[in-house]
Amino acid sequence: MEELTRTEERIMQIIWDLGRCFVKDVIDRMDDDPKPPYNTISSVVRILEKKGYVGFKAYGKTYEYFPIVAKEDYGKQTFRKVLANYFDNSPASLLSFMVNDKTLDATEIERLRQLINNQ
Repeated sequence: MEELTRTEERIMQIIWDLGRCFVKDVIDRMDDDPKPPYNTISSVVRILEKKGYVGFKAYGKTYEYFPIVAKEDYGKQTFRKVLANYFDNSPASLLSFMVNDKTLDATEIERLRQLINNQ
């Protein structure tokens, strides 16, 4: 699975949320003010199609896009890269970072303890 740029990932998030969509639907979902040009977003969606993340159905000159790669699969791949690149493939290092960084509250820490104990 080829890595996505920030812009590609942002647009892919919208496509995952919408399921099936047209470029105008993607633009409508964007919070940008002013909205990006249609051709810009269309180009990014075509790149996503070339990278194998989206498929399309043609209706004449209009294209309806849909995700081919599941959001969960992309998330797993991204998580593995973060774990490898920043935590030496050590879940314990990741968890230690989260606890020390105060990312987890007491309830979440207890929930993790329960998950670990049940494995």
